[in-house]
Amino acid sequence: MEKNSKIRSTALDALSGNWGTAVLLMVVYYVCSMIVVYSLTGVLSAFSQTMGMLGNLSSILLLPMFFALYAAFLRFRRKEEAGVQTLFAFYKNQKVWALELLKYIYIILWTLLLIIPGIVKAYSYAMSEYILYDNPNIGADDAIKRSMEMMKGKKLKLFLLDLSFIGWFILAMLTFGIGLLLLVPYLYTARAAFYEDLKAELASQATENVGYQPQPDVRNTAAEPQRETQNVMPEQQRFEPQRRDDTPSYDRTPY
Repeated sequence: MEKNSKIRSTALDALSGNWGTAVLLMVVYYVCSMIVVYSLTGVLSAFSQTMGMLGNLSSILLLPMFFALYAAFLRFRRKEEAGVQTLFAFYKNQKVWALELLKYIYIILWTLLLIIPGIVKAYSYAMSEYILYDNPNIGADDAIKRSMEMMKGKKLKLFLLDLSFIGWFILAMLTFGIGLLLLVPYLYTARAAFYEDLKAELASQATENVGYQPQPDVRNTAAEPQRETQNVMPEQQRFEPQRRDDTPSYDRTPY
């Protein structure tokens, strides 16, 4: 795979000419998030015992839009168009709901054990959105399984890619979060570039494995019959000893 610096460079190149749309996507996403949160706050304010569910409910309602961000920035990486309508394109897709809910539940359950296993599993499932987007006929659980297979030995590399944005994140926080409108598209597009690079690597490995056919040693196999022919003795010589004329001769001339 490419170095993380190269992946980031690829992401910047993909966003060239698309920064305006990318920022607009993030603005719409954040506005929708605030609307959902404030709406739930008004509905649940009368039930103090349920206020703790506010964050979880708002996150669940935004899951298809979260998937849409993956799809939009993957399209940017592929030099394809994406717009605000992309954010609302997956709300009727049951497989998208199933995928995001399964990921949400799995990661929470793993995190309940320990924080580290939850983080590891989050990186194992990191490619599932891209896989389902590219393969809409498969199921949500199958997309997760394929992601786990793809990410074997690659989780640390993706973690380091995310970690390389820590400096940009600190700067974004100094702008009271406004910088996130630029940072999040950059990060998501870099992840999309990571997926494309990983997919190409796995496809190349599969092609090499299918195309490899060991060739027989023609030289040795051709020489072997000759060697056997040279060492073989005639059957009569091997099993019939040569006759020696040891019988005494008698003069049969009549007396």
